[in-house]
Amino acid sequence: MQTLEKDERILCFHGPLLYEAKIVKVDLSEDQKPIYLVHYKGWKQTWDEWVPEERVLKWNDTNLQKQQQLKDMHGRRKTSRSSIRTGHDGASITSSESRGRKRHRDQSTSDKPRSEDDNLWRQEFGLVIPESLKSRLVDDWENVTKNKELLPLPRQPSVSNILEQYTQYAREQRTMDEETLEQVVDGIRLYFEKLVGTLLLYQIEREQFEELRASAHGKSLCDIYGIEHFLRLFVQMPILMNQANVDPETLVFLRDTFADLLRFIQDHEEEYYS
Repeated sequence: MQTLEKDERILCFHGPLLYEAKIVKVDLSEDQKPIYLVHYKGWKQTWDEWVPEERVLKWNDTNLQKQQQLKDMHGRRKTSRSSIRTGHDGASITSSESRGRKRHRDQSTSDKPRSEDDNLWRQEFGLVIPESLKSRLVDDWENVTKNKELLPLPRQPSVSNILEQYTQYAREQRTMDEETLEQVVDGIRLYFEKLVGTLLLYQIEREQFEELRASAHGKSLCDIYGIEHFLRLFVQMPILMNQANVDPETLVFLRDTFADLLRFIQDHEEEYYS
C-alpha cells in the first residue's frame, strides 16, 4: 500500500489518462480504505474530486513514463478513429450507421480473442459525468458516510420512473430505433438490479437493503431506489464496460448513449433530487 500525504504532488487518473495533481485532503472510506481529495494542476477547483487509492500514483520517473505512454497511445487511437463522425448534438456515431437505424454487429466475432487495439479502446472508455452531477455524488457520499443519513426508501421518482422518462425522450428525439432503445434500457435496468446490493451501497446502507429485500415481495429494486443510487451506477460503468464482451464499435455506442442519459438526468436534476 502506497503512503500519500496532504499537499503531495501526484499523478491521478481522470478517464484513460494521468494528470498532475495535488492531494488536498486525506480520509478513509466506510470500509477503511484511503481516499483522497485531489486538485488537478491548471484546472478549476470545480474539478476537485474524491478518488480511491487505485486512481492515484506517486510522482516519480516510472509513473511519469507511464503518463507519457498513455498519452501517446491515446493520441494514436484518436488518429485511427477516422470512421467516427460527430452528430449535430456532439454525440459520436460511426460512419457506417445513421441515427434511428438498427445497429447490426457480427455475432461471429463474439468468441474471438480481444486484440491489443480492442483492449486499448476498453481502457479508454471515458464516461464524463456532468459537473453538477459530480457535486451531487459528493454530497450523497458525505450525507451517507459522514453524516450517517440514510436515504428514505422507496424513492420517488424511482429508477424505473427515470428510465421510462428517458425512453420517451429518446423516442421523440429518434436517437436510435425502438428495438435498440429497449435493449439498452433493459440492459441498464438489469445492471442496476444485479449490482445495487453488491457494488452501489455504502456499508451503512446494507442493513437497510437487506430489510427492504426481505419485505419487497418480488418488487423490483428499480422501483425502490432513486437517482442517488442510479447515479452511482454510472461511476462504475467504465469498469463494467471494460469487463463486457462487446466489440469496440458497440462500446462507442454505449458510451454515447450513457452520456446522453446523463445529460437528460442533468436537465431534470432539480426534479429528481427534490
